[in-house]
Amino acid sequence: MRLCIDISQIVFRGTGVGRFTHGLTQAIIDYDSQNKWSFFFSSLRQRLDPVLKESILKKGCVLYEYRLPPSALSFLWNTIHHVKVEKLIGMHDWFITSDWTEPPSCMKKATIIHDLVYLLYPKTVHSQILSNQKQRMRWVKRESDVIFADSMTTKTDIEKLLHIEGKRIHVNYPGVSILKPTEDNIQQTLQKFNLEKPYILTVGKIEPRKNIAGLINAFCKLQNPPFQLIVVGPQGWDKKTTKQYAQTKMVRFLNYISDVELSALYASCLFFIYPSFYEGFGYPIIEAMRLNAPVATSNVSSMKEIAKDSALFFDPNKREDIVSTLKKLASDEILRNKLKKKGIIRSRQFLWKQYFETLVRILKKSY
Repeated sequence: MRLCIDISQIVFRGTGVGRFTHGLTQAIIDYDSQNKWSFFFSSLRQRLDPVLKESILKKGCVLYEYRLPPSALSFLWNTIHHVKVEKLIGMHDWFITSDWTEPPSCMKKATIIHDLVYLLYPKTVHSQILSNQKQRMRWVKRESDVIFADSMTTKTDIEKLLHIEGKRIHVNYPGVSILKPTEDNIQQTLQKFNLEKPYILTVGKIEPRKNIAGLINAFCKLQNPPFQLIVVGPQGWDKKTTKQYAQTKMVRFLNYISDVELSALYASCLFFIYPSFYEGFGYPIIEAMRLNAPVATSNVSSMKEIAKDSALFFDPNKREDIVSTLKKLASDEILRNKLKKKGIIRSRQFLWKQYFETLVRILKKSY
């Protein structure tokens, strides 16, 4: 088959969609020896990672690069739905999209839907993203031949909220890959950010859906905690939370950090906590498990599905439940060790080779 995939979202470093796009791109390069792949990339200011670009070209794949602003493509493809994508990339058997734009095309189209947060929690989504997703999904519903969902939770949401028949939707759990840090990596990272163990860690873009404010409020209810709360993630549109707690002595915001530094923090934290209100998958949960961190997470949406029995769960809407979870994990070493063992086993089930093989198999069958 001749396939083309839009990888423009890869530039959003430190986000789930950015990590997903990079992981899938690398899986295509690593595992496909039978199909012909092309990659579409468009960004006004950002550039594709030169190492990845070299890998794409060395593999013999075609790379279509354009310097177009995302807002312009969104208007062109999501709003007025004009100019077929083959005008830019030529004809292929499949064009695969995800997350941002849905261009018109004569080709068969497959779409990856990570979540439907814009419908379930619209107040937690920036107005521009909300408008963009509403327009995009209108075309997905009408035109996509195959839809991939990151979890069974997301598949159910798609059926209920978009009224798309289940036979078009296929659950495909993303792979999760993360660097294993050395002891030197860990020590260098702790020194760089002036951190001391023990500390607890959370990871996520600073926006309302991630419930960082709720976690900090619960953390501040602990009396003289013997550890800091470290918040890693790029600044989103929820700047109020950052401003309100930036000066709190026991809470540290590290913003975006490198993959090696993130791995080091996962590997050396007392435990990892993920308080999000809603996720279509929840990358940090599996990343933390992969690096032997005990995990606590919300008991809603896909987080319960993804973590299964390998995490401690709490209600993200109840501060007292988060407080209780913090106390329990902080004081119970036996529980932490139990979660570590279960987490390692669970994390090994999310492989990029498996994701890639499922994707290609379904596209071949649906062609």
